[in-house]
Amino acid sequence: MHRGLALRSYLAASHLIAPAAKPVLRRRLQRGKEHPTRWQEKMGRNLAPRPDGPLIWLHAVGLGEVLSLRGLIARLGQQRPDLSFLVTSTTATSAEVFAKNAPPRTTHQFLPLDAPAFRRRFLDHFRPDLCIWVEQDLWPGMVSDLASRQVPQCMVAARMNAASFRSHQRAAGLYRDLYSAMAMITAQDAATAAHLASLGAKVKVTGSLKPAAPLLVCDEAELERLQRTLAQRRIWAVAPAHPDDIALARTAHQKLRDTDSTALLIIAPRLPQHTLEEIGPRRSKGEVPAPDDAVWLCDTYGDLGLIYRLAQTVLIGGTFGDVEGHNPWEAAALGCAILHGPRVANFKTDFAQLADASGAIAVATADDIAKALVSGDLPRIAENAGRAIKIASTQTDALAADLLGLFDCTTET
Repeated sequence: MHRGLALRSYLAASHLIAPAAKPVLRRRLQRGKEHPTRWQEKMGRNLAPRPDGPLIWLHAVGLGEVLSLRGLIARLGQQRPDLSFLVTSTTATSAEVFAKNAPPRTTHQFLPLDAPAFRRRFLDHFRPDLCIWVEQDLWPGMVSDLASRQVPQCMVAARMNAASFRSHQRAAGLYRDLYSAMAMITAQDAATAAHLASLGAKVKVTGSLKPAAPLLVCDEAELERLQRTLAQRRIWAVAPAHPDDIALARTAHQKLRDTDSTALLIIAPRLPQHTLEEIGPRRSKGEVPAPDDAVWLCDTYGDLGLIYRLAQTVLIGGTFGDVEGHNPWEAAALGCAILHGPRVANFKTDFAQLADASGAIAVATADDIAKALVSGDLPRIAENAGRAIKIASTQTDALAADLLGLFDCTTET
């Protein structure tokens, strides 16, 4: 691995991280931004036991990215039952939700901050045989240390929009060095591949990991109870919802209730603080909707598997503002008809695949949403999305085979 001036400067400056880490993490802990019992993992301490045998480490930054790993892990594990998997992320929410949906033989940890001592403790303990960086979150110190230890590294399902590309260009020397350490780089789309190639990376397009992910889990007993309680009602959801989405959905739901007085809207906010007013029964209080309730606020984490099984139609949140979208495949995989707004730049590949398959309905206004909710095309839309999932998942099958080929080559030498 080449280490130019920018990377050498970063590695020198990374020694300053350790002295500040503990007080910063403690302040974040007091504000509820760190896991109450696992925050020291970010300093390479209190780590889970290393599983026996070969270990593949996968890193993704947050909740959506971590959940997208499940399909790839499942395929790797099916082909190589002797493998164990370590998944790291940085957010407390990702750890909480992933724990409910983790594949077999998989351990979750928080990625340590990029200080030399923290990196060393982490790598000495887990001794990964292969590291897979997912989407766009590369930590320069860790990449450098893995290269020094001759641990093969890959970056898969890379995603880079125009703004991110401009910021990468300002540190082009650093990223050229980081990409030079990767044995393989794959991108979700041609635009990302072109951005990475201009920064010196050798890239091939393999699409998104998200369509191949297993179904989100839920409590089956609770699902049955709610299905009995809500039987015969038209149920739709907006998830993961942001303020713009919630406002539009509520207006659309009022229009829907003019013709269907039993219709129920489930609002699943991306962050609970996005819904401060009392708009209906709250799941966080153990409340369930009564027959005359129009809205149910599911303001708890990790319940999308339940919500998507209850709803017939889902409006994907984040598609009406600067968030630029969320993952549509989780709802589609559970048989929901998908609606979305015009702002989907961060999931451009995913929504394009659905559009090509006529597997989603684009909406722009509350009137559009209300009209779509009573469309006779919704069952066909849901079926088309299911077929799109099967087609898109084959790309993850091929990626898993490529990764195992690399893994086998490196472990045999």
